[in-house]
Amino acid sequence: MDWEFSKMGRMLAGGSGIGELMKDLGAALAEGGEAVSMLGGGQPAHIPEVDAVWRRRIGEILDQPGQLERMLGNYDPPSGNPRFLEALAGMLRREFGWEVSPANLAVTAGGQTAFFFLFNLLAGEMPDGRRKRILLPLVPEYIGYANQGTADGLFHAVPPRIERDDDHGFKYRVDFDQLEVGDDIAAICVSRPTNPTGNVLTDGEVARLSALAADRGIPLIIDNAYGQPFPGVIFTEARLSWNESTILTMSLSKIGLPGTRTGIVVAPPPIAAAISSMSSIVGLANPNIGQVIARPLLESGEILRLSREVVMPFYRDKSQLAQAWVRESFGDDFDYAIHRSEGALFLWLWFPDLPIPTQELYRRLKQRQVLIVPGEYFFYGLDEETAGSWRHRRECLRMTFTMDEETVRTGIRVIGEEVRRAWKEG
Repeated sequence: MDWEFSKMGRMLAGGSGIGELMKDLGAALAEGGEAVSMLGGGQPAHIPEVDAVWRRRIGEILDQPGQLERMLGNYDPPSGNPRFLEALAGMLRREFGWEVSPANLAVTAGGQTAFFFLFNLLAGEMPDGRRKRILLPLVPEYIGYANQGTADGLFHAVPPRIERDDDHGFKYRVDFDQLEVGDDIAAICVSRPTNPTGNVLTDGEVARLSALAADRGIPLIIDNAYGQPFPGVIFTEARLSWNESTILTMSLSKIGLPGTRTGIVVAPPPIAAAISSMSSIVGLANPNIGQVIARPLLESGEILRLSREVVMPFYRDKSQLAQAWVRESFGDDFDYAIHRSEGALFLWLWFPDLPIPTQELYRRLKQRQVLIVPGEYFFYGLDEETAGSWRHRRECLRMTFTMDEETVRTGIRVIGEEVRRAWKEG
């Protein structure tokens, strides 16, 4: 068969960094089985108290006549289940005082789908022939955005300021001195907390970005997959804000329901309506199951209690343990730094002047059945000169700490051994 693909088809079907990486990880897992230390994925942990809530909710659905049949056998409107949307809008009004209604909300088949819709709605080729881009004010940024454009050159990224401390730590800051919002910028986009680094932009940074966006008459998009109000995986002080110039995305994945594929967009009504239209064209309707499971938890506030009292402390403790094991395993044999862990499910490790790129380190670790994600994949949208000359891009890796303690500790020990070997080989 030799059928020709369209330009868009080639972009979406022709492979991607994340696609090749996930295929590689899947093959390694199949070959290595339980012996593999899987520190590369974004799978949320199975927290017993949270899993018990899902089991309870399934029982309640089964006990209510007709609810299971409606959940499995009925289409919802493309914007989402009306009762779910009202419950979510009510929770946002109570919790944050936002003036939102169901007209401000749209459900999508996962957060990844929400960003595909948003990026291609706002940026790319415009009706008058101009091309617009999405500004990433700080990279590294979420790997899942990188190949979502239906045209080349969708992103323009700005390197951060890097602040190191005295205890093998560092933090990225938005470099506002280098940040320019040109006429070709359709929106500014950040994740908070950031995947891959666990960075939480300060309230001041968010306020400045919001002001820049408002001044330019464009939206600030905030990817809130790990943030407040659920799952609330933030270990530092941070205020969640929203206004008519902001598009906020949320998800049920990281609270523990990734299999339900339930993404949420909070936006001005015209944007929410456009997302609903795109959902109807691409997928007719969205999955019902996550919305039905979560609705009573939104109405009662139980989802907030779970986030604050169970989910956030669970991941905070896992992060602190993993950082302690890094310091224990790495010692002072080589230079390294851990990005300040302020949220999300990952540690971001930096090895200044590492003799090999982290893609080679990834290959060596995979041979020892430890899977991480090399940092190169997260630095996209940079101009060619910066991308070619900035060593930092090739000195970082992402590892998750959500797996069981033995897996995480073993993986960290092997990472230390391989970095130490790379330095010895020089």
